[in-house]
Amino acid sequence: MTSPIDPTTTAAWAELDALRTAFTPDLRAWFDGDPGRVGRFSLPLADLHVDLSKNLVTDEVLAALVRLAEQTGVADRFAAMLAGQHINTTEDRAVLHTALRRPAGATPPLEVDGQDVDADVQAVLDRMSAFAERVRSGEWVGVTGQRVTHVVNIGIGGSDLGPVMAYEALKPYADAGIEARFVSNIDPTDLAQKVSGLNAETTLFIVASKTFTTLETLTNARLARDWLWEKLGAAGAIGTSEEDRSNAVAHHFIAVSTALDKVAAFGIDPANAFGFWDWVGGRYSVGSAIGTSLAIALGPQVFRDLLAGFHAVDEHVRTTPLAQNVPVLMGLLNVWYVNFLGSQTHAVLPYAQQLHRFPAYLQQLTMESNGKSVRWDGSPVSTDTGEVFWGEPGTNGQHAFYQLIHQGTRLIPADFIAVVNPAYPLRDGEQDVHALFLANFLAQTKALAFGKTAEEVEAEGTTGALVAARTFAGNRPTTSIFAPALTPSVLGQLIALYEHITFTQGVVWGINSFDQWGVELGKKLALEIAPAIEGDDAALAAQDASTQALIAYYREHRV
Repeated sequence: MTSPIDPTTTAAWAELDALRTAFTPDLRAWFDGDPGRVGRFSLPLADLHVDLSKNLVTDEVLAALVRLAEQTGVADRFAAMLAGQHINTTEDRAVLHTALRRPAGATPPLEVDGQDVDADVQAVLDRMSAFAERVRSGEWVGVTGQRVTHVVNIGIGGSDLGPVMAYEALKPYADAGIEARFVSNIDPTDLAQKVSGLNAETTLFIVASKTFTTLETLTNARLARDWLWEKLGAAGAIGTSEEDRSNAVAHHFIAVSTALDKVAAFGIDPANAFGFWDWVGGRYSVGSAIGTSLAIALGPQVFRDLLAGFHAVDEHVRTTPLAQNVPVLMGLLNVWYVNFLGSQTHAVLPYAQQLHRFPAYLQQLTMESNGKSVRWDGSPVSTDTGEVFWGEPGTNGQHAFYQLIHQGTRLIPADFIAVVNPAYPLRDGEQDVHALFLANFLAQTKALAFGKTAEEVEAEGTTGALVAARTFAGNRPTTSIFAPALTPSVLGQLIALYEHITFTQGVVWGINSFDQWGVELGKKLALEIAPAIEGDDAALAAQDASTQALIAYYREHRV
């Protein structure tokens, strides 16, 4: 499939448009009149239980959405991705994050562009695992012979969002006495706060940059190197000679990069650099060497279990018919909401504090992938694409923005994620606190679906203007995702679920979900503006009037 299929020209799109015209959602009536609805709309996905029954769809709508997936070639495009075809058209690259989690010995073997992809992936994974065990066991030591107690990952975008999200989610598995911290923002506050209180003699930095040229990452890496030299020097651990400084970097820095010459120029031993490939997009890279901080802090086996969770969902998508294919169905539901019901945002609400960074992770995954206005052949899109993804964990969100979801004027589909068995099963007297927490999860999805009628409000004794204020329209769509516990495998399943939701939407819309040219212009302009801020009048004169005025304000007030 060299050219995208315009979804608006398909018979399924016309069918969906006709269904939308006559569509009057009524979840109360649907549930009351159809006792089999929950069973039909609840599906297994590896360890996940996914309940789609509270979405604003009928069997007829869902069947038409599946036909849309068939007519836009979702399954064929997925097969092309797995096979290593260059579906990232603007960069002429394969898209093979799924290859990162193929188990060793998978058959048939995967060869792409003349490379044995399986062998390459397993070689890096084995090197990562061996290095992680050296650090965890205390074999790897700092320049003064002390074992590592803190790992500081320096990256940005996918080199930060994935590892920090996964570390927070799986922190109960950290069993080697090693804490991970993550630096991403070029704001110097970020690095200053992350190294605060650390002992330089027991700190290992990981510089994660594929090209080893990322402005934010390399700036922070140099600042971290300066901090290391200063702290070790103040402690009398090293002198000021070039040899002492180089030795310190060799003991306290490793890299995740394929630019070994630049790694070496920084002072990092290339033997301690772990590479990945151009077919791994940053937002899809947590399962690559970008996850080295996870392998160290949580252990290589935990990391491999995470990969196994990813692979389980990959296999589900590959082998399951579209009508029962959970990521495909969830992606199609998003298309229904965006293109037919006018939704513009999507909430992800994890009732699991360990997943508190999951919505932020999904923001990059979904919006960097599908925030496009041209199709993969360069032609304009024919319909709206993408949604604003956002959310907060658990009951925190209830006390912040749920009011808008319940009684506002905008349609906001929401995914609720919960686990049955918590990492910390605490009790408040006789009360199981996790059970109380999950009561809120269940109550919110019930309230959003079924609302509260004016008659029900009046039956409770409310009268007058308060009746309208306390009435809930209901018919606010939600998906409920349950897992037995937040294991490494389950986390991998959740991440892969949303990867393939995003993929499905991208194929339907005919866009390339694997480039991010919109990120590049601001980076280029920042390099042009920086000299103007520092006092270069010629660079200042080249700016627009607003930028000039803002720089003048900065210069006037900078102490």
